[in-house]
Amino acid sequence: MAVVVGGSAGGFEALSTIFSALPPGFELPILVVQHLHPSDNGSFARSLDNTTGLSVVEPCDKEKIDVGHVFVAPANYHMLVERDGSIALCVNGKVNWSRPSIDVLFESAARAWGGAVIGVLLTGASSDGARGMRALKDAGALTIAQNPADAHVAVMPQSAIDADGVVEVLNITDIAQRLIELGALHPL
Repeated sequence: MAVVVGGSAGGFEALSTIFSALPPGFELPILVVQHLHPSDNGSFARSLDNTTGLSVVEPCDKEKIDVGHVFVAPANYHMLVERDGSIALCVNGKVNWSRPSIDVLFESAARAWGGAVIGVLLTGASSDGARGMRALKDAGALTIAQNPADAHVAVMPQSAIDADGVVEVLNITDIAQRLIELGALHPL
């Protein structure tokens, strides 16, 4: 089991809240797509690394997905999950005006892992992630959206809810606790 997370406007605060609450021995790998400025040179991942006891890294192409790590898609690269448990990075065209795109990660996770994944969609100002959440849910995965009323920008989680891609809607402070519970039930 693994966790895939997407966010945009207000995402750093939301991700920091979640990751700071996760224990250093958290059993599930986490893959994150955050809409980044194209010139980001890894500073987002480095800043996020300072908020958690987990190791936050920008992965290389074909890097193996390991527990205890948070893999953040680099700016200008789509991040996908391969069936062999590795990460693929590509520079294909933008999806939903974004590269990296949340839909690209979520849809690849649905294909590679089916129901053995948890999808989390956070605050943001676009519909990126809604289609991917639906693909995850259809594959049998648990999908969690940040409560739109709790989000910095409600559009992204609300789009996933409207697309019938969400199983649970939680406030940001409850998402980490839910992930801890699920990680204890389904260690990798």
